[in-house]
Amino acid sequence: MSGGTNIHPQTTALVKDEPSHNILRSSLSQRTPLQETETSSDGLPSSTRAHWMRVASSANLAISACPFAPYGTAVVNHTLSLSNSSHPGELICTGVNDNHHTGNPILHGEMAAFVNCSNILTDATGKYQLSATEAREAWKEFSLYTTAEPCPMCAGAIAWAGLREVVYGTSIQRLIELGWPQIEIGSQEVMDRAWRLSGKTEVVEGVLREEMDRWFGWQFRDGVCPEGCKRRGGGCLPDE
Repeated sequence: MSGGTNIHPQTTALVKDEPSHNILRSSLSQRTPLQETETSSDGLPSSTRAHWMRVASSANLAISACPFAPYGTAVVNHTLSLSNSSHPGELICTGVNDNHHTGNPILHGEMAAFVNCSNILTDATGKYQLSATEAREAWKEFSLYTTAEPCPMCAGAIAWAGLREVVYGTSIQRLIELGWPQIEIGSQEVMDRAWRLSGKTEVVEGVLREEMDRWFGWQFRDGVCPEGCKRRGGGCLPDE
């Protein structure tokens, strides 16, 4: 929460753990993320998942043809997809990891997308022109696609926003294996521990896993450079 002087915390009585709460918490702790080959509870086809994962990935190309930290995100409204499986959904915004350029340590791809989408949704001259209250409600209809599993900070923000689902490619465990420092708390664990929140965000893992893994592997000595890039000077640089 920000430290604005006009923000007053609500006083809410804590609820003691009754047996029913314990049962609910136990059932949630047994949830596992859906796999790439499965459809989510809304039945979206894998081709739709793949399309939006590539949109999330390609968002990085606006920064560089060989992005060093290719954490890309796409936020999608699948409302029309639910009534028509051939409809891919509507892109709300994208976001990329921008902390190296801005110096802001929280601007991971997912957090950048939250900022971008919020600005788009509430733009008084834009397409949606939502109030702040309407924008907060709108998040509950959205799916967030991200090239790699959200860190605990980003997963926590996703849980607080109450997104319908989060879909990722490369797992935290795979990032660690490749050499990327990570906080070892998975997205599903964060969602399970957010069981007291009103929203229930579904986790879908491993969409285009191998394709996304390659984006995070080239930065190391034996890694293969992305298409359109060549290894020079110890790194991958755009073809000339």
